[in-house]
Amino acid sequence: MSANGASYKNRRTFAIISHPDAGKTTLTEKLLLSGGAIRAAGQVRARGERRRARSDWMKIEQERGISVSSSVMTFERNGIIYNLLDTPGHEDFSEDTYRTLTAVDAAIMVIDAAKGIETQTRKLFEVCRLRDIPIITFVNKIDREGRHALEILDEVQEALALDVSPQTWPVGMGSDFFGVYDWQAKKFHTSDGERGGAYTQTKDVSGLEDPILTEFAFDRIMDELEENVELGAEGYANFDLESFLDGHLTPVFFGSALRDYGIEELLDFIARCAPPPHSQSATGGRTITPDEGKVTGFVFKVQANMDPKHRDRIAFFRLCSGTFKRGMKLKHVRTGKQIAVTAPILFFAEEREIAEEAFPGDVIGIPNHGQLRVGDTLTEGEDIHVTGLPAFAPEILRRVRLGDTMKVKQMRQGLQDLAEEGLVQIFKPDIGSNWIVGVVGILQLDVVIERIRQEYGTEISFEPVNYSTARWIETDNATLAKMIENHRMSIANDRDDRPVFLFKNAWEVGYVGEKYPDVKFRETREIVYDA
Repeated sequence: MSANGASYKNRRTFAIISHPDAGKTTLTEKLLLSGGAIRAAGQVRARGERRRARSDWMKIEQERGISVSSSVMTFERNGIIYNLLDTPGHEDFSEDTYRTLTAVDAAIMVIDAAKGIETQTRKLFEVCRLRDIPIITFVNKIDREGRHALEILDEVQEALALDVSPQTWPVGMGSDFFGVYDWQAKKFHTSDGERGGAYTQTKDVSGLEDPILTEFAFDRIMDELEENVELGAEGYANFDLESFLDGHLTPVFFGSALRDYGIEELLDFIARCAPPPHSQSATGGRTITPDEGKVTGFVFKVQANMDPKHRDRIAFFRLCSGTFKRGMKLKHVRTGKQIAVTAPILFFAEEREIAEEAFPGDVIGIPNHGQLRVGDTLTEGEDIHVTGLPAFAPEILRRVRLGDTMKVKQMRQGLQDLAEEGLVQIFKPDIGSNWIVGVVGILQLDVVIERIRQEYGTEISFEPVNYSTARWIETDNATLAKMIENHRMSIANDRDDRPVFLFKNAWEVGYVGEKYPDVKFRETREIVYDA
């Protein structure tokens, strides 16, 4: 084993995923606070400066109180390095979330206690399942009126086809919320004031009959808790580490991010049971293991203008193997050129510090001037590409209209930058000069307009086009030439000059597909470049 072996084993790189408004950003803030990374957690629904959650650093995020871009935060607690990747909950930004999940080793799935499994939760879970990512479930907002704990557990088990293993139980809910009972460790987490207050203390208890519990909570609450614990012990799986790591079982924690319940338990569980950095698949059947001596990693996100004053571009680089040292020269496999990484950064939302070294599992930022793209692999010389990063065909297409025709250059630079981030896709039609922008969700268009205005000083708008979706074309050159000749008005190229067919509707997708059986029209493609 190489010298970095001991260092990567104390890394925990994980994402937080959820449906919008399940409390994901609040949970992120409280994890950072508990980990000692910040002094005061920003609250999404607070006012003024307090409203600015630390993981939501874009102006549009602060104004709307939503997350629209993945952010990375690194902190240390009790000898464990946590790399926390906060992802957008809104489905309109799901493509950013899907790619972020390629860079993590585990995920916390946040569920609203009143709403249970929601549409976006299910979609994100399926992505985790495809990648065999272990999932920890956090049932949030139990200090509000919600569904019965057993009902939520049953829904997770049935809807997601997962074994569930409750680790804690709510002691009451809503107006009758008294705290959280850790039935395995025999601990009662509660407040030192009236019921429903924020978590302030943990009491050791001998069991459900302990006077600390029986005299603290109402009799009917204790009767329900006793029933829950009894049914939980008999009706749900005991926690099994191997089953969890294989993605077949999810431990379930009940808590309230707003009132600090369940935060310490989550961090302790991640340190104790979440996996260290895993192996990555690469081209040519190669598997990259974290204990290898030479540096390998991949770019899963590019963010332009994190610091608008410097017009910077930061590539988010997940280290797969080796010990990275500041100043190293790495091979940019797509171009074959060497890149000297002289100012790598560690993230804390929009704040940053120079990273002198990094280990497998770490995410560092590499400042660049457009050389690095999503999907790029950097190595110490080997010609391989990390595989598995997805791109999705957009379901919303719009033509770009420029307010000031003298600012074509700024507009195109802005759109290219945002396309390299993965926020949008841009298509250049074979006929006509106006670019077409493709997005997964309509809210992305608002973000594009706002960011082009703020960051590039240019006003743009969008107008409808007679297309509803795009598909990447895969076929031989002769067939492609014939199809382009017959459908020139529907052909465009993406930013990598890959041919794309713009379809008017679902019927046309099927009709053209039958007309050209030798052509594959791809809804998704893997972002990987020929070595």
